[in-house]
Amino acid sequence: MKFSWEHAFTLVNGYKWEDLYTLKRPSFFASLKDIHTYLDIVHIKFCLLKPFFENPETYPLVNPQDLLPSFEPSLEEFNNLPGFSLVVFDRSLNYFNEVFQFDLLHCIEDAITEISGPATPFEPAIVQHNLSLFLNRLPRKLHESFKKESISITNMLTYPKLIPYLLNMDRAHVIAKNTQGKFYFAGIYASFPSDLDTELKRFGLKIGKFHPGDNRLYELNRIFVYQFLMELYGFPIASERRTSSALFSRKLFKMGEDFLIRVLGQSDRTITTLYRTPKSRWYPQVEKVALVSLSKKQKDKINQLRGRGLLVSEEPPCVILKVFYRQHKYDPNNVRTDRALSVLKQEIIHPITGEANSEFNIIKDISLMTYVLNDIVKGEYTGKVKYKKNEIVENTDTHENRLKFLYAWLHKHQRRIIGYSDEFYHNITKVLDNYLLNSKNYEIFQKHLDVFQEVWKEYSYIQQARKVRILEELSQRKYKGKKIGYLEALSKIKEIAQEFKFDAVHYFENLIKHVIHICENVLNDRYLVKKYIDKDEELLTPYGKQIKKTYGQIVNILDDLKKIYKIKKSSINKNQVYAFS
Repeated sequence: MKFSWEHAFTLVNGYKWEDLYTLKRPSFFASLKDIHTYLDIVHIKFCLLKPFFENPETYPLVNPQDLLPSFEPSLEEFNNLPGFSLVVFDRSLNYFNEVFQFDLLHCIEDAITEISGPATPFEPAIVQHNLSLFLNRLPRKLHESFKKESISITNMLTYPKLIPYLLNMDRAHVIAKNTQGKFYFAGIYASFPSDLDTELKRFGLKIGKFHPGDNRLYELNRIFVYQFLMELYGFPIASERRTSSALFSRKLFKMGEDFLIRVLGQSDRTITTLYRTPKSRWYPQVEKVALVSLSKKQKDKINQLRGRGLLVSEEPPCVILKVFYRQHKYDPNNVRTDRALSVLKQEIIHPITGEANSEFNIIKDISLMTYVLNDIVKGEYTGKVKYKKNEIVENTDTHENRLKFLYAWLHKHQRRIIGYSDEFYHNITKVLDNYLLNSKNYEIFQKHLDVFQEVWKEYSYIQQARKVRILEELSQRKYKGKKIGYLEALSKIKEIAQEFKFDAVHYFENLIKHVIHICENVLNDRYLVKKYIDKDEELLTPYGKQIKKTYGQIVNILDDLKKIYKIKKSSINKNQVYAFS
């Protein structure tokens, strides 16, 4: 039997459906984890799979690489596709004291509990109140069809029936617990508070990117801080819906709430969920779910996925992918300083049983990344990319377009190229060198010199930053995944620092700063200083003498690097002053 969206999640363990839109078992939900699972089933089925199967040839599947941080603003808005936002509270609502605005729906079970005497006469009034409130926020053209369906609005078992109507409403909807501890559909037309200005400035001051009253520093670093803050919550700088959801989750997390916030964007076609977990110390957990495309070049992987029943569609090949992320605190001493988020785990969701399979690497597949890079330089890549945030490039037919694609690709994957394995790095540099250093392309690149130089600058930064990343590992006496001795570590540190010294004019100022910081940390190693450096020469073994000698050489290189850095920084500051004058 050919799979279709109607078959989705029909064999989920513990679930029994009365019909396509009504759940029979379990009869209620009492934990945030349970309601999370249920919402996954409903939203994937009705907001991802249903639109895909209705238009499989035109549905814009998500490129798996788009789920890798950093996230880029989407290139298009697909107004015909579903979009919504919601908040779930693991408690009853206290309407007046809630920190956001919404229209409250009344739970019949709560009314029965609160009213003494027979409850039956009050039920029609409550039902009518909820219906009127719902219709007030629903487009008039949908009123008749909604009234004909006679949906029990607050009952979570019939929540799927509400989906087509909720997707036509403005703002968010609310789910919370009633007085009996069961989740119910509690509200509509919710506005999430978004005090962006205050949060942005507070965060920028906290990480040292802003100083009070310093307008120039604020102008220089505002976008970096904005992007870092949004990425912590799984979003690019994007729509108001996603911005307010991110900041509201930040607010609820700081308040100690047990909550779940979920957003489906019409542009990114991705369900993003933020929620508290027992392991969440600083930020809520971020997860994303999307229908992602698979490259037909990945034949072995597609065959394996088919064998496990994980393919949603054969043509085009795609799967339901769920990705979990880990947040990183801002660290000015890390070469990947802009890294706010990284992939923690990825799961492929079985489209019928709902079981999660974490055996397959979809979004961090280095072979796929190499395929894409090869296709770009050959002019065979199909798709769109945003070049420098203001120009959409739609193909790689010309060398100018290829260079623009290359720039966007290098910028997107900068952190991964810096941090991934030597084998991956070798394959990437081989493709780039064969294209960028090919003498046959010299005249062509001269015609597009500005774009070529942008690409080369991005590539050069990656090459240099990778050396700094190796230095970071050496400072912990690690090299290529193995623990090494002090002498080997110091020798390799000296070698890399020497490269920076002799070619410093071509290095980026912030990278020299990182090198200086790493070298200083190494030279201040207490054990190293006590064991080898502070000891008299005659008390040292030949090994110890070699360590002391190498240590002294690093001291000399570091002094030279500090002088170079001071000159370079002075030059940059002068240029910035001219730029602002």
